[in-house]
Amino acid sequence: MQHPLPRINPTETLAWKQLTQHASAFREGASQTLSRLFEADPQRAERWSLEAEGWYLDYSKNLLDAQGMALLRRLAEECQIQEGVEAMFTGAKINETEERAVLHTVLRDPSSSFRLADGTVPGELVKEVLARMEGFVSGVLDGTLRGCTGKAFTDVVNIGIGGSDLGPLMACEALSAYRNALGVHFVSNVDGAHLLRTLQKLDPETTLFLIASKTFTTQETMANALSARSWFWEQMEALGHGSGSLRGSSLGVHRGVDLHFVALSTNAVAVKAFGVLPERMFPFWDWVGGRYSLWSAIGLSVALAVGFENFKALLAGAHAMDRHFRYTSWEQNLPVTLALVGLWNRNFLGIHSLAILPYDHCLSRFPAYLQQVDMESNGKSVDRQGLPLDYESGPVLWGEPGTNGQHAFYQLIHQGTSKVACDFILPAQSQYPVVPHHRYLTANAFAQSQALMQGRDREQVMAAFAAVGRSEEKTQNLLPFLVFEGNRPSNFLMCQALTPFALGSLIAAYEHKILVQGLVWNIYSFDQWGVELGKDLTNRLLPLIESLQDNPVQGLDSSTVALLRRWHAWQKD
Repeated sequence: MQHPLPRINPTETLAWKQLTQHASAFREGASQTLSRLFEADPQRAERWSLEAEGWYLDYSKNLLDAQGMALLRRLAEECQIQEGVEAMFTGAKINETEERAVLHTVLRDPSSSFRLADGTVPGELVKEVLARMEGFVSGVLDGTLRGCTGKAFTDVVNIGIGGSDLGPLMACEALSAYRNALGVHFVSNVDGAHLLRTLQKLDPETTLFLIASKTFTTQETMANALSARSWFWEQMEALGHGSGSLRGSSLGVHRGVDLHFVALSTNAVAVKAFGVLPERMFPFWDWVGGRYSLWSAIGLSVALAVGFENFKALLAGAHAMDRHFRYTSWEQNLPVTLALVGLWNRNFLGIHSLAILPYDHCLSRFPAYLQQVDMESNGKSVDRQGLPLDYESGPVLWGEPGTNGQHAFYQLIHQGTSKVACDFILPAQSQYPVVPHHRYLTANAFAQSQALMQGRDREQVMAAFAAVGRSEEKTQNLLPFLVFEGNRPSNFLMCQALTPFALGSLIAAYEHKILVQGLVWNIYSFDQWGVELGKDLTNRLLPLIESLQDNPVQGLDSSTVALLRRWHAWQKD
């Protein structure tokens, strides 16, 4: 059987072995530090920066020299990264465990004309759905499409989870400056509080629901969808709108669902049974992974929130980064550079986590979004042959927007025992230019990046205290607590303004970074079998949640049995 991706253990390459030796000078900062690297090369920041599709990347504050960077590029060559990239772009089934192609890039390039082995032309499918989405968005926003009592829609509720929630929610927050008057809300958690707290603010006559689930069977999503439908019926009945009074409702048994509910799915049978009309179902395809589905019909909430022209600009930004990634030399390639620097930090410096630190409150959900894209993609422990990895794969990814994070976890980043790599993200211009807030925000971003790099040594502390007249004895007592080691690596990404185009290119850059790292690690980045076990056990436990017998089902551990019994006891009280 011919495999679309190579099967190369990276640790067996010459470049990996050379990088391992090279990293010894950096690992403990014994003979190489960031300060020394800057002293040795006054032009380091200029040499170690690049630009692509509206983003400026400064990666000079990484514990890495020119020799190490050359070896990392050689590692990528030995792992046949370019071949893997082309396999993805040309529709090979690189998601081998699910026998699927990976073509989220086509979602932002509907002009693509290549044909899959089954004769399908993905670009044509995408173009058709985009046209339908545009017509629907136009109808909702201009009031042509209305609810079952003839009122225009004022609010949209997107019901989904994972990739059907995190991406659209993040994009709507990020592009808040482009939002129209339509209220767009997101419900993901199966906890009833999430749904009910959202619905209690809404008018059923003017609310449109988007049910986002590829299979239309996702447990959390369908529980919320069914409850939302029941709420809609109950509220309409309370307002005196029985099924006979509903305008244009062609499925009387569903009492208005056909006008107030939309499905983003591929399961036409389940969608119809729910009460959604075929023209209100917007499909996507098995070559679109959930965490890469923002660009598909799953992005309908984004298009409704910011208008279709801005949604197209989002797609255009991602497509521009796709082209940059595919056709630009590695020396000037932004996603490849991010990937290689990340590999260096993870595999050769032993840094286990990456903090995403956006200095723009509109990007407050960006770290959570990237958590799924990165950790669900590269959180794997077996290689493409099914063998256990004997090297590290994806890092732990987390973060919060600045300056909030500075008052929460930056203490650990600066002086903790675990080193953390950081990605700072800053638009140079604010979409909300309140003077002098953006200047404060920018100064904090630059200062934190600088502090992580250079730290503060004993002599600097002594000099600062002497300048304000503090005694040497008091200074000596405090000295151990006031020294910052520095030497903490970081990247700095900056754009002029957070436009739809800029957001699209930023997201695509991280998508491709994750691809490159997964290719080097010889893992499958586009499946997610790790989330399935919990789902299976949930389905086994549900009957016991509903009715626990004296002798529970065989095979349960004593801890789970004890938890079930206590839960049931407190339900009775």
